[in-house]
Amino acid sequence: MPTKKKPQVTAPKKPTAAAAQARRSELLGTAAEVFAEQGYNATTVRTIADHAGMLAGSLYYHFDSKESMLEEILRTFLDELWDGYDAVLASGLGPRETLEALVVESFREIDRHRAAVAIYQKESKQLVAQDRFAFLADSQRRFEKAWLSTLESGVAEHVFRADLDVRLTYRFVRDTVWVAASWYRPGGQHSPEEIARQYLSMVLDGIAVRE
Repeated sequence: MPTKKKPQVTAPKKPTAAAAQARRSELLGTAAEVFAEQGYNATTVRTIADHAGMLAGSLYYHFDSKESMLEEILRTFLDELWDGYDAVLASGLGPRETLEALVVESFREIDRHRAAVAIYQKESKQLVAQDRFAFLADSQRRFEKAWLSTLESGVAEHVFRADLDVRLTYRFVRDTVWVAASWYRPGGQHSPEEIARQYLSMVLDGIAVRE
């Protein structure tokens, strides 16, 4: 009698590098939303896994801890932010044009990384005390220097008012721009560039030299 052939069992294919990276990015996006909504300390790995529709143990296949996830979320946001800022600062624009470009770039980053911006605003003061997150303090110093030097150049070149308190203006512009992460939603009625133009029209009318 002919013997029946045993069905061949095909081993499951390993995900491609691109697929693995896409899944990693998807999980980071989920984690960022949970951190932003619930707070970093209140969020557990199980919470993130539940939102991602997977077991907590499976999440450890991609990340060794929630600290690793948070670090990658914030580093990715800040690396992209500084790619944009550095390009603006190296472009040789005048002070007003530089300020405008920095504001536009900021809103673009809020559009790309809204949850990461919210996390940064809520958690950075506590996180900078940890060696792992010392890069946040370095970025804050660079950020302040970039904006203050732009405003100071504007005053020196008589583009901005001579009586302008540059440090107070810096804090006002910084807080006014980045607080938008609390209400902005990607894909809304206005593009980040349109919102930036509206903000700039309100800010610059107050600091530009009056004709």
